[in-house]
Amino acid sequence: MIGYSCKYAPVELVAAYGEEALLLDAETSDFSRAETLTHANVCCHAKALLTQALDTDELVLTDCCDATRRICDVLQDAGRQRFLFQFDLPHDDAACARARLTRELIRFADAYGAYTGRAFSKEAFFAACRNHSSAHPPREPFIAVLGARVSPQLLGQIRCAFPIPVENLTCSGLRTLEDPPEEAAGFSFEALMDWYAGVLLRQTPCMRMTDIASRRALYENENIRGIVYNTVKFCDYYGFEYADLKAKSAAALLKIESDYTLTAPGQLSTRLEAFRERLGLTAPDGGAGNQPPAAEKAARKKYFAGIDSGSTTTNMVVLDENEAMLAFAIVRTGPRAHVGAQAALETVCRTLHIEPDALSAIVATGYGRNNIPFATRTKTEITCHARGAHALNPAVRTIIDIGGQDSKVINLDETGHVSGFMMNDKCAAGTGRFLEMMARTLELDMEEMSRRGLTWEKELTISSMCTVFAESEVISLIADNHTDSDIIHGLNQSIAGKTAAMAARAKGQPPYMMTGGVARNRGVVQALEEKLDAKLFISENPDLCGALGAALFALHPMLHLNASEARALSGLSDLDEAMHALHQKTQAPVIATLGRHGARVLAEDGALLTVPGQPVERVADTIGAGDAHAGAVLLGLSRGLSLANAVALGNRVSAQVVQTAGATLSDEALSRALSRAKPAV
Repeated sequence: MIGYSCKYAPVELVAAYGEEALLLDAETSDFSRAETLTHANVCCHAKALLTQALDTDELVLTDCCDATRRICDVLQDAGRQRFLFQFDLPHDDAACARARLTRELIRFADAYGAYTGRAFSKEAFFAACRNHSSAHPPREPFIAVLGARVSPQLLGQIRCAFPIPVENLTCSGLRTLEDPPEEAAGFSFEALMDWYAGVLLRQTPCMRMTDIASRRALYENENIRGIVYNTVKFCDYYGFEYADLKAKSAAALLKIESDYTLTAPGQLSTRLEAFRERLGLTAPDGGAGNQPPAAEKAARKKYFAGIDSGSTTTNMVVLDENEAMLAFAIVRTGPRAHVGAQAALETVCRTLHIEPDALSAIVATGYGRNNIPFATRTKTEITCHARGAHALNPAVRTIIDIGGQDSKVINLDETGHVSGFMMNDKCAAGTGRFLEMMARTLELDMEEMSRRGLTWEKELTISSMCTVFAESEVISLIADNHTDSDIIHGLNQSIAGKTAAMAARAKGQPPYMMTGGVARNRGVVQALEEKLDAKLFISENPDLCGALGAALFALHPMLHLNASEARALSGLSDLDEAMHALHQKTQAPVIATLGRHGARVLAEDGALLTVPGQPVERVADTIGAGDAHAGAVLLGLSRGLSLANAVALGNRVSAQVVQTAGATLSDEALSRALSRAKPAV
């Protein structure tokens, strides 16, 4: 087994000598082994590669960047490999480049043949080439992962977030070769390597290549529903492509950044799920944490709850049928998300003098949302904050949320839907945790820290936003006899600068709203308003915005009615306009049944479509058709169907009902309708 790291590596040539090649692209728990051999400032992918290479006896590398050249130097010096080879990889596919790579392939074949003691097998070589010639994007809707290489762990997490195929089109994922021509059987070895060099260089280029024009085909595919663009920290090549893609592509785009370490997936999960919700896709597999409205009690009661399980606090809001807030709770999350959630639940129930089962629906959001056993559904905090903010102030176009461990900037359109968002990555700099640590260093509580940050005399600069380094700076400033107020003002300015910069990158626009616990810190608010040159709208309880949005989703899970009811309820005669008006009011999917013509569906993301009706031989009785349609839609969603497919199931079931006298179906008729349900798309 020989390890490799680049799609230009001669995998087929390795097969020709009877060996298998293994892509070294895994994440690692830490870089300690690598950092004993090389400088700590080497890029994260190179250190992850070096960590894996130390356990690999055979290795073939390409000099695709300075970092991989350095890795080869380190390994040669360490002498850990029995076989180590580095290719001199050209930057284009011109004739000179092809000739150069041909020489490199021959040099590798000579070295590897001498090492293995085996002869080159033309048959095995051709078979390997054909085996790698069939990888193409699917002809159905899919999520494209573009950019720099993506680890198997990260790719797996992305795939778990979406109910449709996810294709790895990164530099290490898309390896497509041409089939050998018929005349290749008669080629000399040198001629065959010349052909092979051309094949390798004619692949869809990576970003280190000079001519990258053909890469546009990767994101111009008509079947792409959305693009997850991955960049490796400090890799400029793909940062340039992302900027171009963001400016020119019409596809929905989510940027993520990896550092090749195994860390808690909470923030990434939130970003992926929010992106999925933005695309109007259902959660995959109908997971328990994403139960559709069917799981909510059939007989609606007057209490609807949202719970936001954050890293520091767990917040809960209870609404009545008229969206009035009846009770709320803000409790410490503690070491277990479900414990904090239970405490919040008990608090609101005591306030209202009710039992937990009086709550008709509970939607959970926040990092701990999937660990709350009593929640009936989940939504990401991105979507819930947008919903809550729009309810509190419909004029808001940008939300700045600074919580316990992360910061977010969320852009809203005029209807309150998410038009874009940005989050900090793994670092807690500038968050509530950061402020708590600084407060402990200054031996102040948070309220006192907030107050003292409003009065200062000297401008101090806290140069580092890293919590550990900033703490050292603060200790040094204390030793230099600077006042607490001046130090706190310096911290507030640093947080405000970092947050304003993120808002600028996210293209935030006023009016601004600030949410999260840090919105209670008056010094941070004042500093941020100065940086933004704009006033921040802050509600009475800024901690509750996400929980409020979740509660509104619990109250309005879906609107199912017929066309006449939609027109009457909205006061508009045009059905599409009526549905849009109802959608804007509830921010929930709207289904308007059209009798034998099927149903009109307005999805959560605002997409409007018609789901055709099911032909019927005769109409015996229309009693129960509407209820049967609604029940079948809920059943379909509970089975993981997309909204469109769930409505199609409703159309089939209601068609069976109208052909039967009475409001019930026989087991046979119901089974026949249900058996035609399709998986979610």
